[in-house]
Amino acid sequence: MSLTLFIGNKAYSSWSLRPWLLMRTLDIPFAEVVTPLYVEGSRETLLREAPTGKVPVLRDGEIAVWDSLAIVEYLAEKFAAKNVWPKEARDRALARSLCCEMHSGFQALRQSCPTNFRRDRRLSLREIDAAAQADLERIEAIFAGARGPFLFGDFCAADAFFAPVASRIATYALPIDPGAENYADAILALPAFADWRKGAQAEAWVIGKWEGL
Repeated sequence: MSLTLFIGNKAYSSWSLRPWLLMRTLDIPFAEVVTPLYVEGSRETLLREAPTGKVPVLRDGEIAVWDSLAIVEYLAEKFAAKNVWPKEARDRALARSLCCEMHSGFQALRQSCPTNFRRDRRLSLREIDAAAQADLERIEAIFAGARGPFLFGDFCAADAFFAPVASRIATYALPIDPGAENYADAILALPAFADWRKGAQAEAWVIGKWEGL
């Protein structure tokens, strides 16, 4: 039975990008349904798919899976041959830990540098506070540890989870060391990521506070 992934605006929804990028890069077929966020009726539309009324939601027939981490684990079970997680147990443990760290952390950087996949690069360097700088330094350490070209050599769920951060680094011209920048560039060079950006640029919906308006 075919899979359907319900996502939000491609310009802004970093949580939607994560499972979308994973499935596209690992060649897991699915249909996508885009629901623009923060417009009248969007929550009611999504409540028909999952009790949270939020994206992303994966539908597999009568099965609904919501929250990006839950979706990743569902895909790992359903498509074991796709190596959603690294092959080695030690690497899987680290990859899961990194995904959870990303899932619940880095709030200061998120607030200082909102996601905007529509833009390739801002005109000026974004000034960030000490808390956001600490987040960036931790991310830099994670990226610098990549085994090339991705965190565990081959692309996996951990890379999908950090893709929005790689995009933020480019969008806001955030300074990171060359090793970490190489990893971020590898994420941004993925054909699937380029397709997501094209979709974001084609959207008519604009949320002013995330466009600097």
